[in-house]
Amino acid sequence: MVTNTPDAPRRVPVLIVGGGPVGLTTALELAHHGVASLIVEPRVDVEHSRPRAKTTSARTMELYRRTGAAAEIRRRAAIPVEWSSEVRFCTTATGREITRLSGVLGLDLQDSNLTAEAAQQVTQPVVEEALRALLQQRPESTLELGSRVIDVNLDGDLPFVRIENVDGVLSTVTCDYLVGADGSRSVVRAALGAHYVGAAAGRPNVNITFRSEQLGALLPEGGAIHHWVLNPSFPGVLGPLSLDGLWWAIATGTETIEDDDEAAALVRGLAGADIDVEVLATDPWQARMLLSDSYGSDRTYLVGDAAHQNPPWGGHGFNTGVGDAVNLAWKIAAVVQGWAPAELLDSYEAERRPVAQQTIDLAGENMRALSIDLTSPELIDDGPEGDQARSAAALSIKQVKHAEFYSLGLVLGYGYGPDSSHQAPTSGEYYPVVAAGNRLPHSRSTGGESIFDSLGREFTVLGGDGRWAAAAARRGVPLVIGDPVDDRVVLVRPDQHIAWAGPASDDPDTVLDSALRGFGPPTS
Repeated sequence: MVTNTPDAPRRVPVLIVGGGPVGLTTALELAHHGVASLIVEPRVDVEHSRPRAKTTSARTMELYRRTGAAAEIRRRAAIPVEWSSEVRFCTTATGREITRLSGVLGLDLQDSNLTAEAAQQVTQPVVEEALRALLQQRPESTLELGSRVIDVNLDGDLPFVRIENVDGVLSTVTCDYLVGADGSRSVVRAALGAHYVGAAAGRPNVNITFRSEQLGALLPEGGAIHHWVLNPSFPGVLGPLSLDGLWWAIATGTETIEDDDEAAALVRGLAGADIDVEVLATDPWQARMLLSDSYGSDRTYLVGDAAHQNPPWGGHGFNTGVGDAVNLAWKIAAVVQGWAPAELLDSYEAERRPVAQQTIDLAGENMRALSIDLTSPELIDDGPEGDQARSAAALSIKQVKHAEFYSLGLVLGYGYGPDSSHQAPTSGEYYPVVAAGNRLPHSRSTGGESIFDSLGREFTVLGGDGRWAAAAARRGVPLVIGDPVDDRVVLVRPDQHIAWAGPASDDPDTVLDSALRGFGPPTS
């Protein structure tokens, strides 16, 4: 029976609805900047039988590096980053190999000058557990697991939320800022009156998580993170979740699976061998291409799936949400701590919504060439016609799948200023440019140290002088002065994006005032 507590409403600086990876990232970022938050999440335990996102991008790992999360995630990951950065295309996983793509998804960027961190193959549940563990060490963060938000009221001066805990007890919380990280059925989005724009993208699939002790030994030498099976009878993808017999598969074009026997038969068809299969979970799904018409305003905002959904092909959905979380959290922290005007928060949607649109567009293009689209009966023929078909397919695959597996233009090259397109003319091309709005181009010292490790927690001015320190002090803006990167002065934000770059003669007061407003909508 639900009962009401007699206690007066609690007051917290930031209430985060939803404790998935994006909500947890929001809390960790706020803690990084010294701001307290309460995270409300219905799930007490993290479910590992449904791995969901499996690629944490190089850019996400760079952002996680600042809070210690990158190291913790790598420590927990079941597959070391150096194990493989290859994707195979084959007739079956144990059958003929058609072609391989190497250096995919940023997994080959260890010690690269382009990034501070390589990408990491790791399941979403492992990421969540790593973030939970880090937050439990932070006094600024409170996790209320087993609780859910049942009502959001935005009519007053401050957001007002009713929470029901695992025992059915209701409590109320007011907050200075409310963040909806509560996914596709977001109660926060509903309270804002915001709506998804877009629709389901079709293309039915079924995920299968399974254990097999025999499969790994039957695969070719030289590990691969994906095995794309181009068999007309069993189109799909499978890959390892660990190096000790845990696997995932996607049966492409399959709408439903009746039982575990059918799931096991699909796995054996993808594998091309009569292997042992212990089915752990199955999930039918269809891709969605949705973007909220509003990311929020004033004191209430949306992040992650509450703001956008896109097909998983290319591995960008969860990573786009992490970018949202970091962007919004440092801005909320700056406003809460009084060194930035509330106007800064107006730039959140202007900066992040176009990135989500780019991501949706790219994922939609990737979805046009799934296993079911790439296969043909000729590919599995034994004779000369089969050899010819496989050779032709190898050339085609390298062209049509390039954008899915090589997307540094999107991952590292997105920006918030008018010049971002100069460094990322396509989703696969990235040519670092020092310009306002762009991520600061990465470099390493002669000793291999990342330039990102020299940046301050809040703003950093590279090549600045005492005038910058004085201008920041007048505004109460935390500022670190660092070594120049070229003959210009470069002002870097907490999220490693450039707020401004220009000559040393420019006025620091004017520059800082502009930087504390963020980047608004593009002007026509």
